[in-house]
Amino acid sequence: MAQTLRIALAQINPHMGELRANADRIRRARAEAASLGADLLVTPEFSIAGYPPEDLVRNPAFLADCAALIAELAAETADGGPGLVVGGPWQEPGGPDGPKLYNALFVLEGGRILARRAKHELPGCGVFDSGPAPGPVAFRGCRLGLMICEDGWSPAVSETLAESGAEILIAINGSPFEAGKAASRIDLAVHRVVETGLPFVFLNLVGGQDELVFEGGGFVLNADRSLALRMPLFEEAVTLTEWRHEGERLVCAPHPLPPEVPRLEQIYRAMTLGLHDYVEKNRFPGIVLGLSGGIDSALSTAVAVDALGPERVRAVMMPSPYTSAASLEDAAECARLLGIRYETVPIGPAMQAFAAMLAPAFGNRPPDTTEENIQSRARGVTLMALSNKFGDMLLTTGNKSEVSVGYATLYGDMCGGYSVLKDVYKTTVFALSRWRNAHLPSGARGPRGPVMPERVITRPPSAELKPDQTDQDSLPPYPVLDAILEGLVEGEKSVDALVAEGHERALVLRIWRMLDRAEYKRRQAPPGVKISPRAFGHDRRYPITNGYTGLIA
Repeated sequence: MAQTLRIALAQINPHMGELRANADRIRRARAEAASLGADLLVTPEFSIAGYPPEDLVRNPAFLADCAALIAELAAETADGGPGLVVGGPWQEPGGPDGPKLYNALFVLEGGRILARRAKHELPGCGVFDSGPAPGPVAFRGCRLGLMICEDGWSPAVSETLAESGAEILIAINGSPFEAGKAASRIDLAVHRVVETGLPFVFLNLVGGQDELVFEGGGFVLNADRSLALRMPLFEEAVTLTEWRHEGERLVCAPHPLPPEVPRLEQIYRAMTLGLHDYVEKNRFPGIVLGLSGGIDSALSTAVAVDALGPERVRAVMMPSPYTSAASLEDAAECARLLGIRYETVPIGPAMQAFAAMLAPAFGNRPPDTTEENIQSRARGVTLMALSNKFGDMLLTTGNKSEVSVGYATLYGDMCGGYSVLKDVYKTTVFALSRWRNAHLPSGARGPRGPVMPERVITRPPSAELKPDQTDQDSLPPYPVLDAILEGLVEGEKSVDALVAEGHERALVLRIWRMLDRAEYKRRQAPPGVKISPRAFGHDRRYPITNGYTGLIA
């Protein structure tokens, strides 16, 4: 039994599929761990490849390349430096049903692969097979209970490891950010500690991958449930933990704990990191977006500047005859406060051209939402033209409240390559805007101080597609709308349940039907940062053709 063990934890930001770059990132972390005197460096789930790989793991060449790089890293541990725990795919020939494919971890030591462990508890049906219940790995005189993500949340896996002699539980994760999720992770870890009497190590990825953001936030709980370590949020880090035996227990020396990060800051930084990594990893030179003078585009612009810097953000005001002087002034002031490139492209000529072109087909029918949508689509065409011409990615600015009920125009304001507000309700947009005007987030590339005029936050929201229009002409007040939507989307609550909470039945029915009818629009929306437990897309997909009404028709 080793009396001491020094374990370095590396929360790193891999680039999906950039295997050699990821291997080099692991090498750099190992060199840093060696300089700290570590015996072992632990990296997160699928650290060699990025996570989640989705159907990329069905590609035989990808699997072979991952295996080759893991073998390279294993050979390098012959230098006497720290051992390595690396996450990646593992394929076995299997039996009559064909090869078995696992989400696995590899313990690399002494120039070889010392041990492999496959993920046992799978989150749902997918490409991976369930591995056998894992046993401990003997490493430099200590028995390590190594697990992958859901395995750490399952009492069965932890108890199996404890009963077979593990001295410490270490869970490597690719656990996506959700607002408020960090506290639940610690609660689950406390349960594992209580059940097994063993210390628990949680290590997570950091970075953005398509719609997911991994915030890091690794931690260590000692066997007495005390929090010995909490790693930073939304940034890479290599942290050394020192373990010693006290009687039969391994105990981690405590680290100073960083201050708690408030909920709004967590959401804002998740949006910023998600956008930064989407732009950088997909090699876009910058961002272009429409800056209307409204709060959604103002907040989206601030996030873009904080993610990429003002020199990589291009804002375009596209006024129509219905655009107010206040919107023109506020958009220009937002651009000035953020220090970005700002230009004006009026859409009046496009509106006139479409009116003349369509007049013979429309005949004597009076104007309606068709003409309003043409304005939005003229703006979409304008922004996509600039995106095509200069290579910048078009950032969409719609929020979750609008997308939920279809208050958005397909091929108009829904145009774009990415959205930072896709999973953010309007009431949270207001709160985030006030928060950003008062705070500069850690790591932000934008300016300190207000990033939008106060009037942008206080003025009634409007699409400005007809005279004197406001959002409340078509929608209930946003606090009411968002409360109903959260009940329907995140809570999957019934109409009766929402009525029992005090909402008007007719209004709940109306919002429920709008939510249902807008599914076809959401399927065509760009990807965006996941913030809630039920983001549209992977988390919530209802049939587009759907006649179900239950008992509320």
